[in-house]
Amino acid sequence: MTFGEGILLGAVQGLTEFIPVSSSGHLVLLHLLGGPTSLDLAIDVLLQLASVLAVIIYFRRDLLRLIQSLGVEARDEAKGGRTLLLALVAGTIPALIAGLLLEDVMETVFRSGATVAVALLFGSALMFLAERRARQGEALSPRKGFLVGLFQALALLPGVSRSGATISGGLLVGFSREEAVRFSFLLSIPILLGTGLKKLWDLLSTGLLFSLGLPLIVSFALSFLFSLLSIHFLISYLKKHSLNIFIVYRILIAALIFILLV
Repeated sequence: MTFGEGILLGAVQGLTEFIPVSSSGHLVLLHLLGGPTSLDLAIDVLLQLASVLAVIIYFRRDLLRLIQSLGVEARDEAKGGRTLLLALVAGTIPALIAGLLLEDVMETVFRSGATVAVALLFGSALMFLAERRARQGEALSPRKGFLVGLFQALALLPGVSRSGATISGGLLVGFSREEAVRFSFLLSIPILLGTGLKKLWDLLSTGLLFSLGLPLIVSFALSFLFSLLSIHFLISYLKKHSLNIFIVYRILIAALIFILLV
């Protein structure tokens, strides 16, 4: 990996990890256009670790209140914090199980250009359905957290988009738009952090991390910075707008991938 490749990969990862346009779809597109892309799950996940650190920093106050609520008895704030915690635990289970069962397949079959393009279209259809069938105003619960977690498990398929799937899932189970976005980001922390740390250990064990050197550090730093920017953008944008612009954009990316594959 050169410095130029590290800069481009870090920027693409950071800008597309949380905006529902699919970071993996853009990495595949870079590859087809002859640009740099790792196409290595370990490096991709390591850059995702930078992104989840950005989520932790951005939502640090929410996470601190969540931890503090565990030690408070019989207060509404504490009950709300415990409900959120149980919902996040329940929502993490489907993706955890699916990830363990499908890890080998994800590193091979699921990372082809055609598969990613189809997943981009599938994710677009899911977002379209969520915008048309959303029923807002229902309260958060562990059951609803688990249902959103099923959508997160779908996002293990490169091209679907984790944020797009979980925000859509949140809208479909009855969350308000603001709650769906907030829960989506918080739900990303356990899976992204766990897989990122595991792959970091794998890279350390094989010595690949040190062979990549400074370009990977630059890529990691840019992924973190651009992730912060994309989180802030998406939260602000979805307060007043729908997912429609991302649906159209994903369809265009999928069409371009298919064209380049022919």
